Amino acid sequence: VQLQASGGGLVQAGDSLTLSCAVFDLAFGDLGMGWFRQAPGKERQFVAGLSWNGATTFYTDPVKGRFTISRDNVKRMLYLQMNSLKPEDTAAYYCAPVRDCSSNGCYAKFDRWGQGTQVTVSS
Repeated sequence: VQLQASGGGLVQAGDSLTLSCAVFDLAFGDLGMGWFRQAPGKERQFVAGLSWNGATTFYTDPVKGRFTISRDNVKRMLYLQMNSLKPEDTAAYYCAPVRDCSSNGCYAKFDRWGQGTQVTVSS
């Protein structure tokens, strides 16, 4: 399984970024997908998820109204539009297939993580 996240960078508070994730070697169109993030010294946490067809989305409370997850099943791409970024959004961001999504979030379907992308938000 190859999951290649990109699009991170160093931005100022209030700025926007769009993360992308290229997915290889998976039945991408059949899987729910999500974004997770891990800040230094902290556990990896769920950020956003969506169903196989993009019809249903899930977000952790701190990003609701600011982040938007989307997918293109033809291009096998997953996206995360991040607006109004805050310093507390600083983390390495990872994409992954998800399972058991609910209003409380999603779980990673596999314990395998691809290349993440670093997002750093300065105040």
